[in-house]
Amino acid sequence: MRYWMLVSSPANFEVSRARGFDLAGMKSRHRKKAEAVRAGDRVLFYLTGRQAFGGSATATGPFFESHEPIWSSKKDGEEYPFRFPIRPDIILEPDQFVAAESLLPQLEWVKKWPPAHWHLAFQGNVHQLPEHDFATIEEALRAAKGASADEPARPAPLLVGQERGANTTL
Repeated sequence: MRYWMLVSSPANFEVSRARGFDLAGMKSRHRKKAEAVRAGDRVLFYLTGRQAFGGSATATGPFFESHEPIWSSKKDGEEYPFRFPIRPDIILEPDQFVAAESLLPQLEWVKKWPPAHWHLAFQGNVHQLPEHDFATIEEALRAAKGASADEPARPAPLLVGQERGANTTL
């Protein structure tokens, strides 16, 4: 299982919300990363401008290429062509977003940059995170949503082609 962080604007996050968080997309220069996404991989959404996390999801199928316009980019002609189906796990409202700065001391990923320049860790469209960082951020999302950390886990998501009760190992 891989842990991904997708970086995009709050406006694109709201586009995804309006779609029911059925798809995630990567910019054209990230084809190799998109090809690495597998059903069961986890995804975090980091929102530029807000410098905050808005939610998490689980990939439910492999990547595909589409040029149908969905999300917008500052770069003309960029259409996030590498997409994969997702299922939302924890999605926050804008007033619940978790400030990245509040989690910095607990995150391994950002230690690659000087503390004063932590925001550099969140530049670019796609990053693969350590499991520890993903878990730390998702726990903060859960707390912001008001769910208890002791809450029983939801049943595993059905993957493409899987039936409930099927014994499928990822």
